[in-house]
Amino acid sequence: MSHAGEQPGGRKGQAHPHEGALPSRIAAKIIAWEKLPQVRASLRRRGRRLVQCHGCFDIVHPGHIRHLRQARALGDSLLVSITADEFIAKGVGRPLIPQTLRAENLAALDCVDYVCIDPHASALDILGRVQPDVYVKGREYETNNDPRFLAERRAVEASGGRVVFSSGDIVYSSTALIAALEHADDPYRRRLAELLSRDELSGPRLMGLLHAARGKRVVVVGECILDTYVLCERAEIAGEAPMMTLRPGEHRHFDGGAAVVARHARALGARPVLVTALGNDERSLAMRERLEADGIDVVALRVDAPLPEKQRLLVGTQKVMKLDMVRPLLLDAAAQDRLVSLAAEAAGDWADAAIVTDFGLGLFSQRALGNTCRALRPRCGVLSGDVSGRRASLRSLRGCDLACPSEAELRDAMQLHAEGLGLAAYRFMEETSTRRTLVTLGAEGLVSFEPAPGEEGRTPDDGAWHTRLVSEHIPALSPVAVDPLGCGDTLLTAGTLALACGGSLSAAAFLGAVCASVQVQRLGNGPVSAADARQSLARLHAAHLVNHEGHVAEGVSPAVPAGLLRRAG
Repeated sequence: MSHAGEQPGGRKGQAHPHEGALPSRIAAKIIAWEKLPQVRASLRRRGRRLVQCHGCFDIVHPGHIRHLRQARALGDSLLVSITADEFIAKGVGRPLIPQTLRAENLAALDCVDYVCIDPHASALDILGRVQPDVYVKGREYETNNDPRFLAERRAVEASGGRVVFSSGDIVYSSTALIAALEHADDPYRRRLAELLSRDELSGPRLMGLLHAARGKRVVVVGECILDTYVLCERAEIAGEAPMMTLRPGEHRHFDGGAAVVARHARALGARPVLVTALGNDERSLAMRERLEADGIDVVALRVDAPLPEKQRLLVGTQKVMKLDMVRPLLLDAAAQDRLVSLAAEAAGDWADAAIVTDFGLGLFSQRALGNTCRALRPRCGVLSGDVSGRRASLRSLRGCDLACPSEAELRDAMQLHAEGLGLAAYRFMEETSTRRTLVTLGAEGLVSFEPAPGEEGRTPDDGAWHTRLVSEHIPALSPVAVDPLGCGDTLLTAGTLALACGGSLSAAAFLGAVCASVQVQRLGNGPVSAADARQSLARLHAAHLVNHEGHVAEGVSPAVPAGLLRRAG
């Protein structure tokens, strides 16, 4: 059984991403550097002529195929040596394909007998080690006076070999092909490139915001939830009736609700205080102990109710059923006023940020939610809020610097289901005096809304609402959504801290999206750390068409649907 907050599915070591899945006939062709002399000696004993080609082979195109076939026809065995990743200097983001996968691609060709990854900057070392009978280069090298190629030619001829140039009848350039792909008319890629080119979204700026979050005082107010994942054996159909049969196995527990918001804040370097309601049951006491052990101060209103639990039954990574094992809280007016007082006391004279989260479990009435916002507003630099669940009340959030509803939550709250998303955001912000809003769109990312320059504080005018707001789309930054649970909490926490550190709304939205992209690729809603965010940022800023361990494109999701702009407008 996993402990609360534990991240399941961790990888051990740095095993090859396809280890165990590579066909033996292909794996046998990939020769380690140390084994080359043994292979060469075996070929000599059998009187077999060895032909060698050398290069990057990042994208194996028709020119490469013709080149390798012609080379194989010049001898009995063909060795293709490829430059190791660290020595390829063809521009940022190269090589596109890592060396292990480049080796596999070549080994899968029938005309190739051996493949070796050369751990040196030039081919001189491997040519001296192998001493090929024939060394084949492309036609473009026939009149090339590059000193590096001339040195290779001398090394081959000094050992009795000869240099031959391929016909060059089909010419492609991997570099040109990759450049064409990077400039293809892909709306998602074009939008992401535009965002990453901005100074406020540069790597150093966003890394600076993460660094500045260290030590920030953050007050988190809301219900705590125990999120339990029950890993079941493969579903079957029961014999007694056409219903699904599940056999529960491993249980994994995660601290959810306001607890995971506090955990995110702590993992990102802040000093959170969690104001919540907890009972005397064993699970409530255990959660408090875990949170405090992780450096989170817990201020709890004592209630006579067990810790709310939500169970999700999974087969593999697919959720097949959710059980809400929740007994809603019933707080009287005095208890609600006490909660507001505890939140104000936790903030003290000043807190860098406060996050109010209503998960609809009865901790907040509409009155208590509004009063909590009003009590915290003068005591914090940034006030943010979010709601979840049918009993939550988005319109009771008051005076927030940032709200992070989903599109469905926003439309339901404002009863605007057919109108443009911008109008729903404008009406919500005007009614609740919310300064900025991030509306999440699931796999389509999010849209940020804030007043246009000079418009904040002006008298509302529904007829000109579209000129009063500035909106911006941030695409989803994860190629695969393993589990969307907790992504909104991650976005809310990271966005709030970015604003508290002086970042713009665009920076807050982008940093929040980065952290959410980490969260969505995990099973369960464990905390996202500053190290996780830095690693994801580094990948985004370094990637072009980057491939890492099976991802088609690092940080790339499907293109933004054409209807998104219409909905946002």
